[in-house]
Amino acid sequence: MTKSQLINIIAKKAHLTKKASEEAVETLFEEITRSLKKGDKVVISGFGTFYLGRVKDKQVVPFGKEEQRQVIKSHKVVNFRVGKPLKRVVW
Repeated sequence: MTKSQLINIIAKKAHLTKKASEEAVETLFEEITRSLKKGDKVVISGFGTFYLGRVKDKQVVPFGKEEQRQVIKSHKVVNFRVGKPLKRVVW
């Protein structure tokens, strides 16, 4: 599903205009992004949890090129843990 498909579905099911639906979806994504940027967890009951994780430094060796070792520096990543109701439906 794409973002535009999601907007169309919400507009149809909630009896909203596409513009209002688009604003709602954009606001949702902005608030999730803002909360993650602050370092907060985003918990959506029945769906799952978005949270920040950290990847440590690691050395990478391209296959067959030992002399070209590279270090990937530590960085933040967004993780998602599936909620139980969603897990029951999907699995």
